[in-house]
Amino acid sequence: MITAELAKEDDFKRIAEIEKECFQNPWSEEELLRSYFSDCIFISAKEEGKISAYCGAQISDGAYITNVATAKDFRGKGFAKAALSELISLCLNKALPFVTLEVRVSNTAAISLYESLGFENLGKRPNFYTSPREDAYIYTLTLQ
Repeated sequence: MITAELAKEDDFKRIAEIEKECFQNPWSEEELLRSYFSDCIFISAKEEGKISAYCGAQISDGAYITNVATAKDFRGKGFAKAALSELISLCLNKALPFVTLEVRVSNTAAISLYESLGFENLGKRPNFYTSPREDAYIYTLTLQ
């Protein structure tokens, strides 16, 4: 059974491993921990105690998702959805008005996931990503 919960300091070694596996320019464990100790929350999704996905969000006037990543062997099994669902639940409890993120226009699997959770495409950011250069869609879930 997949569970999702607020990440703990001990989780960031594994979260950094997932970052390296998924991104061209991954955040280091130190960068992730700096965010964790400042204004970000992280949710880890695991099964049998092993973290297989996570999401992070900067919390201010809303939730700004920084990253969503799933280890390659666990994609398509509901881990990212569990992490995002827990994040949304926490944002509702904090009475935040929205959750927002950017996603590569070519990332159809992620777009499908976000839309299944009720996120709406509100526009495009040209050349938002590098390595490789690509536009991003802006997806937002209105909570209030």
